[in-house]
Amino acid sequence: MDLQRRHLYRLGRLHALGTLIALSAAAADPAGATGSAQDLLSVEVTPLRAELKMVPGASLTQAVTVRNDGTQPIHMYARVDDWFLSKDGTPQFKPSDPTDPFSAAAWLKLNPTDQIIPAGKAAIVRFTMAVPHGVADGGYRAAVMFEFDPSGTSPQSQGRDVRFRSRVATIVYATVGKPAIAVEMTDLQISVPKDRPPEVVATLKNTGRTHVRTTGTVIIYGPGDSIVRKLTVPNVPVLPESERDVHVPTSDDAHPPLPAGRYRVEVRIDVGLPSLLVGETTLEIPPR
Repeated sequence: MDLQRRHLYRLGRLHALGTLIALSAAAADPAGATGSAQDLLSVEVTPLRAELKMVPGASLTQAVTVRNDGTQPIHMYARVDDWFLSKDGTPQFKPSDPTDPFSAAAWLKLNPTDQIIPAGKAAIVRFTMAVPHGVADGGYRAAVMFEFDPSGTSPQSQGRDVRFRSRVATIVYATVGKPAIAVEMTDLQISVPKDRPPEVVATLKNTGRTHVRTTGTVIIYGPGDSIVRKLTVPNVPVLPESERDVHVPTSDDAHPPLPAGRYRVEVRIDVGLPSLLVGETTLEIPPR
């Protein structure tokens, strides 16, 4: 980052953050379902996220409702996975990994893990989280992964269609104790994706042991420091000990493309610290 042109600083907080730890929306990941399997499967999972505040040695049970809105029975399989976010915010699921320092997968037990759900009916899957004694304060995570197959499919057809199995995840965050927040804005750039409007991209580095969520604004100034646009920073998670690029398009359905010119861009992001993370850069819109 060119610190001569882009500078980062802190500003007194503009507003209080209501909740220290919030959750990302869980990812729905259809595994390429096509053909007859896709026609038969219509499933709703509630909730898609669960926020738990825990202390070492405590346990808690929560229910997830799985509703079959399709016209045929479905076979549901449930398991616990780990997950993380790539720098661009894409969820990445992986088998339970005991070496992951922020994994809560081993703390979760499911009941049941395998059942048939008739058409138009709902089933309940309960997960119990038991936090071991001696766990350090921090933000931990896991995913309750649901997979679905049409229950009436023959074994031979199931073998052919296994690649079409659909997946939905309920993301679980567990905040143990009162971990401190430690996040900084390390870079601020303008990105110009192909066939899309320019984006303001703020890179946040979380060196703490807990996940945070972002709120805030992007203010675009025109000639004479007049405000020409105010945009909302998306509410996204930044996981502990990770970096995250937060993208804010400069135009959308509510904001037409900016005319050609040179603009000053100020980003203000609240992650729950006593002061905002603030950065400034320049946006150039060339003549069309």
